[in-house]
Amino acid sequence: MTKKALCIGINDYPGTSNDLSGCVNDAQDWKTALEKRGFQVELLLNKQATKDAMRERIQRLVMDAKSGDVAAITYSGHGTWVPDTDGDEPDGRDEALCPYDIGQNRPLLDDELRDIFAERERGTRIALISDSCHSGTVTRFAPMTNASDAKVRVRFLPPETFLPAREREIASRIARGGTRRTLTSSALLVSGCADAEYSYDASFGGKPNGAFTYFAVKALAALPAKATYRDWYRAIRETLPNATYPQTPNLFGTRSQKAWPALA
Repeated sequence: MTKKALCIGINDYPGTSNDLSGCVNDAQDWKTALEKRGFQVELLLNKQATKDAMRERIQRLVMDAKSGDVAAITYSGHGTWVPDTDGDEPDGRDEALCPYDIGQNRPLLDDELRDIFAERERGTRIALISDSCHSGTVTRFAPMTNASDAKVRVRFLPPETFLPAREREIASRIARGGTRRTLTSSALLVSGCADAEYSYDASFGGKPNGAFTYFAVKALAALPAKATYRDWYRAIRETLPNATYPQTPNLFGTRSQKAWPALA
């Protein structure tokens, strides 16, 4: 059995005026935590994490995995949505991760990730851990936080930031609501917040980090050896949401996926 991971962290978003602070630290913290658990880890940071690079590295990670292998992808950065164009989303939105070149209208759509994960070999265990406003269901607009620390930001990039004018007009007409498909038909998804909430870019002891990543890594380190993803999720929920970071992590997957050993 092999265990491989790709850790993506993007602080810099040229052309958007929406840079973050803690995402690179998140990726490096995930790398450290995963290496302790026997993973071979590749980092993809800032300008390395273009859409093409993210898609190629994720696809290679999934396609190289054989039955019994474990592959993990951690993503820290902005999340967003764009108008659905193929009619598969009841709420009219395709969710997306925001690569470094999102300013060139290059989101990495949930449809694209789903297609990649669907090509996995039977018997592989694929997990996506997303510290962004990308919950696997409905993403809604995120206002700036009212927290006293001005450096705390939400990890959501409004579609108007990068969409061309015609698509911005379409996006502005899309109503909220509706249930939708998730990535979990092929991969387990651990996300930083619930549908109507936001993942926070924060700071702990003077070090920028995502609130979800900070508490999730701490919970992972304290898990017993045979803990499952369900156990890990319960441990994370002991610390999130809290008064400072009102975000509720989510765990999406089948019953058998949730019973997999957590990142092991």
